[in-house]
Amino acid sequence: MGSRLTEEQAAFAAAVRDFAKRECGTREQRDALTEGGREAHHPELYRRLADLGWLGICLPEEYGGAGGGTADACLFLEETSYGMVPCGGFITTVITAKAYERFGTEQQRQEVLSGVVRGDVLAIAMSEPGAGSDVGALRCRARQQRDGSWVIDGQKTWISNAHCAESILLVARTGEDKHGGLTMFHLPAGTPGVEIRGIETMRGREVNDVHLTDVRLPADSVVGEVNGGWKQLMAGLNHERLFLAANMLGLARRAFDDAVAYVREREQFGRPVGSFQAIRHRVADLATEIECTRLLVREVALDCDAYPEKLFPREASMAKLKATELAKQVTLEGMQMMGGYGYTTEFDMERHLRAAVVSTVYGGTSEIQRDVIGKTYGL
Repeated sequence: MGSRLTEEQAAFAAAVRDFAKRECGTREQRDALTEGGREAHHPELYRRLADLGWLGICLPEEYGGAGGGTADACLFLEETSYGMVPCGGFITTVITAKAYERFGTEQQRQEVLSGVVRGDVLAIAMSEPGAGSDVGALRCRARQQRDGSWVIDGQKTWISNAHCAESILLVARTGEDKHGGLTMFHLPAGTPGVEIRGIETMRGREVNDVHLTDVRLPADSVVGEVNGGWKQLMAGLNHERLFLAANMLGLARRAFDDAVAYVREREQFGRPVGSFQAIRHRVADLATEIECTRLLVREVALDCDAYPEKLFPREASMAKLKATELAKQVTLEGMQMMGGYGYTTEFDMERHLRAAVVSTVYGGTSEIQRDVIGKTYGL
């Protein structure tokens, strides 16, 4: 979008940047909000974003949202990521909320979407120990009882933000067909039989194992159609991949700016290291890649808004692939340009790197994205 931002969007982006600078513009502020970088989500700060009306940026007005589109949500994700705002719960929330908006009952939409606007966090549970990229291989099973209720048993893993979510959108097996036997369920926090165990990662606490033992849900907990979960998941891929791309675009921009600020000031051999051709050319290449990625992400987001019922498998996968691989590249090269200081916890670059490297794995690996893109060409 760049110059294609409307006046309202430009003002919104400026407001988010101002909030980020004021609330978490210093390392001391960010460390206090994230327990030294171990937590990606700060509940109190998140509620303040809700009070500003920003968490419902792309949700319908009848549920308290702002009525914006995919491009607006991508802009918010890019700017909060750039500003290092610890609102990690938003990305799973907005991805999950779009599923409720599209497939939920009116009662589910009222409960869940209105809660999102107020600051509730949502999570989505698909992956299992034996089912990652191959979602159709999941084994967590939901069995319907005579009274219409459901009993669910199984395990989910790598579930982002399950530990701070008000509800989880659970994908479980309800039939034997690999793809035609999956169903989505609304699983409120605190439901008996659900145990959430955090998984320690190089970035800290953000993902979880979710164990489900004799979990009982009412008949009206189904989101969408019984055995229609696979088609519903596919319908949401535009948003999932674009939101992840926008988030990593913001991180790439931030890592780039941090690296450039460092090489402007750091002197060796009597002059700033950024004045050496090897560094200058590296900066030029990264800057060009960032601008190309920004144009790709924003153009696809605008297309999704213009044609909300259309799937963009090629374009959305391209955006996710490009932005996440770029974020990894920029943080690695940023660390190289900063030398030993880039590896220390005194600077943010090592934190940027820890956030970027996993982005090429979650939400569909880079290999899966390339496979999707290739298939759209009939290969």
